[in-house]
Amino acid sequence: MRGWWQEIAGLVLPADCAGCGRPRTELCVRCRGRLGGVATARRVRPSPEPPGLPPVWAVGTYADEVRAVILAHKERGALGLAAPLGAALAGAVRGSGAAGPLLLVPVPSSRRAVAQRGHDATVRMARAAAGELRRHGVPARTLAALRQLRPVADQSGLPAARRLANLAGAVAAAPGPAALLAVAPVVLVDDLMTTGASLAVAARAVTVAGGRVAGAAVVAGPHDP
Repeated sequence: MRGWWQEIAGLVLPADCAGCGRPRTELCVRCRGRLGGVATARRVRPSPEPPGLPPVWAVGTYADEVRAVILAHKERGALGLAAPLGAALAGAVRGSGAAGPLLLVPVPSSRRAVAQRGHDATVRMARAAAGELRRHGVPARTLAALRQLRPVADQSGLPAARRLANLAGAVAAAPGPAALLAVAPVVLVDDLMTTGASLAVAARAVTVAGGRVAGAAVVAGPHDP
């Protein structure tokens, strides 16, 4: 019900820009440009880099307006932002050089987080990215193949090593979708990367299930060192 109400509210209620607060526009031209695209795609690496992390590409930096837009979509239910975030994510996939056909596999959120937010932000964004890739001639589809097997602590306040320990053994492919992971190269997708722990654990889960990880793409990564 909450997701349905968010969809309707986004259509009929005036909104301020999620990035800078400019009135009566959900995302202004300037902030849309901050999300970047294929021209701004760059390889990003956390420090330290967790073992098993695939090459990660991003189009933006997780700061200021970009951070505000990501949080508005994920935490405040600004569902209309899935399209521009998906377009940005598609730019990261294209910038990585991964060739289609591709499977975009979202890093899984916990069931509790999805229930509290009223939507699965990463899956919604991944579907928008797959559509954008197809419009640019790259065969791609989304496969929400991964699941969290057990509750994990909030990652936001944990250092890199503890994030890996927190997620160890917590992510695996669901039995049904696991069989499809081998049909095409996998690009893991998420809204952002900080320490890389979630992507490294997700990559291992895909590999264990028989898939091949070609890389990872995110909207925003850390500042360049």
